[in-house]
Amino acid sequence: MEAISTPLAGVKIIIPMVHGDDRGFFKEVIHPQKLADVGINHRFVQMNHSRSQQWTLRGLHFQLPPYGQSKLVRCLRGQIYDVAVDVRPKSPTFGQSFGIELSEENHKMLYVPVGFAHGFLALTDCDIEYACGDLYAVDFERSIAWNDVSLGIKWPLDGNVPLLSPKDDNAPKLSFIKDQLHWPHEAYAING
Repeated sequence: MEAISTPLAGVKIIIPMVHGDDRGFFKEVIHPQKLADVGINHRFVQMNHSRSQQWTLRGLHFQLPPYGQSKLVRCLRGQIYDVAVDVRPKSPTFGQSFGIELSEENHKMLYVPVGFAHGFLALTDCDIEYACGDLYAVDFERSIAWNDVSLGIKWPLDGNVPLLSPKDDNAPKLSFIKDQLHWPHEAYAING
């Protein structure tokens, strides 16, 4: 397993070892020791599977403490543009984003630590799976606007209009909720 750092400290591209032959392939997705070896020391407690049609945009979502969620995201079928946004006000990269294409072909995964919002755009019909470091807690869930220009996200929509849930379509800009964001020290103590 290999980890590649991104411009956002703690957000990592994870490339699993893929063993393949003419029958197919095998890869380990979650292996606690191998993840720890690349700087991810979380136990994942919930696994989610999401199916989306092309041009569906989900996000940008996160959970507040004490239910902040880390996520390990992968695309099982099709391809997505996956995005993480730093929502920790005291961070030097607050409000900055990172995006990457994840697909069934490239096998890449994105690790999104606690204190980051997450979202994705379905570039094709797709299935994604993401492991979470804490349980879903509806009262602590928050969203920020996918099209908040201050985040600098370059969604590859190619002129298409994204399919959005009402919640995502009405999410506030990050600047509107900044004063509500209080993260524990551990959320700032992230390795690159």
